[in-house]
Amino acid sequence: MGTAENGAATWKSDLMLALLVALFAFAVNAWAGFGQLTDAGGDNDNLLRLVEVRDLLAGQGWFDLHQYRMGPEGGFVMHWSRLVDAPIAAIALAASALTGSRPLGEDVAQVLWPALLFWSTLFFTARAARSFGGGGAVLPAILIGAAGYYFIGIYDPGALDHHNVQLMLTMASFALLLEAPGRRWAALLSGLCAALTLAVGMETVPYVATIGLCVSLLFVIDPAGERTIARNFGLGFAGFAALVFVTTVSPSAWGAAQCDAFSVAQFVVAAIAGVALAAIISIEPATGSWRRRLGSLAALGVVLGVVVAVLFPQCLSAPYASLDPRLKELWLDHVDEAQSLFTLLVRDPARVAARYATPLVALILMALHFRRGGWRRQDSLVTVLLAVAFAVGAWQVRATTFSIAFAVIPLAAWIAKWRARAETSSSLGVALRLAAVWLVSINPVWTGVAAAASVALEKGKPVADGATTDRTCEKKATFAPLGGMADTTVLTISNLGAPVLAYSGHRVFAGPYHRNVAGNLLALDAFLGSADGARAIVEAHRVGLVAICPGNVETMILTQKAPRGFLAGLLRGSVPDWLEPVGETKGGPIELYRVKQAG
Repeated sequence: MGTAENGAATWKSDLMLALLVALFAFAVNAWAGFGQLTDAGGDNDNLLRLVEVRDLLAGQGWFDLHQYRMGPEGGFVMHWSRLVDAPIAAIALAASALTGSRPLGEDVAQVLWPALLFWSTLFFTARAARSFGGGGAVLPAILIGAAGYYFIGIYDPGALDHHNVQLMLTMASFALLLEAPGRRWAALLSGLCAALTLAVGMETVPYVATIGLCVSLLFVIDPAGERTIARNFGLGFAGFAALVFVTTVSPSAWGAAQCDAFSVAQFVVAAIAGVALAAIISIEPATGSWRRRLGSLAALGVVLGVVVAVLFPQCLSAPYASLDPRLKELWLDHVDEAQSLFTLLVRDPARVAARYATPLVALILMALHFRRGGWRRQDSLVTVLLAVAFAVGAWQVRATTFSIAFAVIPLAAWIAKWRARAETSSSLGVALRLAAVWLVSINPVWTGVAAAASVALEKGKPVADGATTDRTCEKKATFAPLGGMADTTVLTISNLGAPVLAYSGHRVFAGPYHRNVAGNLLALDAFLGSADGARAIVEAHRVGLVAICPGNVETMILTQKAPRGFLAGLLRGSVPDWLEPVGETKGGPIELYRVKQAG
């Protein structure tokens, strides 16, 4: 009884402490005026998610994931999950009903949804830190976690993209698994969260697979202590994967395998893995010795590999292996979040500290702990998941969001240890070491160092013509002229695709999404080709407006690729006779050209 009461008390205290810090972050954003709502900072995904939510509220079908206003005529099918659209739409609908204003309801949803996710992520971070480092690690975990999450920006107002949802759910699955030995239901919920984060997006496959592998291997090592945990995790994972499949995938598409979204491929693998794990654990002859346990689970791994290789071989190739070479060269290779650690070391070495320093420090701490001995179950889970996240982050910088989050757990325990020493010692050396440990563990400190280094490296370099920040076309006000014009098709670069949809009723060809191949190629053909070629595309697809953003990086890349192309000509002021400038936009961040009507 006492243990249960103490457990409930710690949950409440952790929840309230996380809430206080989340409210402080909310107040800071409010004091700043929630500026991200009018300046998206070039984040297309947040804006397109808003468009999807609007479409859902306007009556577009639950299973219909078409983005009808982007791409060629008829649009294209997005790979995102309605599981993220639904709560945002619910908040917007409720807020609109209470305020009587749909735009105000949308603003409330854009502010409240990331704030709720920030709070819940902090809470699960605190729970993981408590399981790993004891009660003394909770406050450091919440403080350094909040600082890291806040400055990464995935919980900013307007952050509707699914990456914050995925981080919260992955941290929840991780935290629940850490405390599973003391709570019978925790492993079941951990499996549920693992299935849910997988359903939201395929970016979390490495972490879900790692968690599942850890559950299995811990059972091999300690069958008595891990049997119930592994069984419940498997049942929770398989059961919720089945629920997600039938509620988010149209029955007409149940047989269609998609590698970039939750479909029959992911469902079959999850169902077999979860059910088989629970079944193996329940069969005594298969678990009598560690060799049998390991052999049975290895056999399950082979079965899963064969299932994927035979039924879904297309999912074994690299994620963008089939992408058109032109899109790879002119789009993917320049996507900031898709760059590798090694690319950053060459192109932007100062940024490496901001993204990789705290995870590396945490890995070093775990390595030193391993050398000292006394290895625990929690140590294995934290180290393996952190190492995998660091490796994925070395492949693509976007994954460092997860490694920075997982690093908080050992770093918080490190701070807690030195805080305990400082409380029993009056030594100046101990106090200084505690201060140093805090500084090294706070990710924004490294971000500041990286920013200072970047300024030093860039000092003296010439600024490219037109590269000033006020011409990058990221603010809502920039698109006001477009919003006031009759709806038509707008020919523009992919970086402007989502903002045009969010801030106006127009449609576009291009948007930075790998499924929109036809639309992106149409825009490339128009901008890189001759003016006559662009005119043919414009007439064939009934384009009414051409929009260019001279200061956008994508514009510069395309003009360097085709210095005599249609886009480069417009930038030089060479306007073909079938276009007329929209006068009030000349010299602004976005320059608009109206297509003259024939005759």
